[in-house]
Amino acid sequence: RIFHHSHKASATLPFSDYEAIGRCQQEVPEYFNFASDVLDKWSQIEKERQGPSNPALWWIDGKGGEIKWSFEELGCLSRKVANVLSGPCSLQTGDRVLVILPRIPEWWLLTVACMRTGVTIIPGTTQLTAQDICYRLVASKAKCLVTTDLLAPAVDSVVPKCQFLQTKLLVSDSSRAEWLNLRDLL
Repeated sequence: RIFHHSHKASATLPFSDYEAIGRCQQEVPEYFNFASDVLDKWSQIEKERQGPSNPALWWIDGKGGEIKWSFEELGCLSRKVANVLSGPCSLQTGDRVLVILPRIPEWWLLTVACMRTGVTIIPGTTQLTAQDICYRLVASKAKCLVTTDLLAPAVDSVVPKCQFLQTKLLVSDSSRAEWLNLRDLL
């Protein structure tokens, strides 16, 4: 209900601006980054409002647990993940990361963090087999792979064939030999 009452406050552009863009009368920025140009701007708007806001991310698991992040929280957490990608994972702009995760909150953090850093995200379904993972790693020349405990053994079985893979990042509450743990690094 709050959203419906404040829908006018959340509109980003007046209709005339959309028309100007459609007629190519409004300048298109040379560089656009969703994380900084949209998410961080909504975070600033949220701060200035000084009142209750709608969550930027509201995730509910199958057991009734939920996570609600404001735009500010999503921005802060995605910057931390971006630091993990550029720090311990040694990824740079243009590098590729294969992300094989269910749609858990970390999936969204990694997506936004990749946008922030200029790292190319290659999303993969959790139904991939070891052979599928190997093919994607070799074809993409991904330097990093992110997954959960469920697929880690499949990844480990194909690592010798994947010459470009440098970092394996695990999203888990437990640790695994030769893997970095995203939650621990955060």
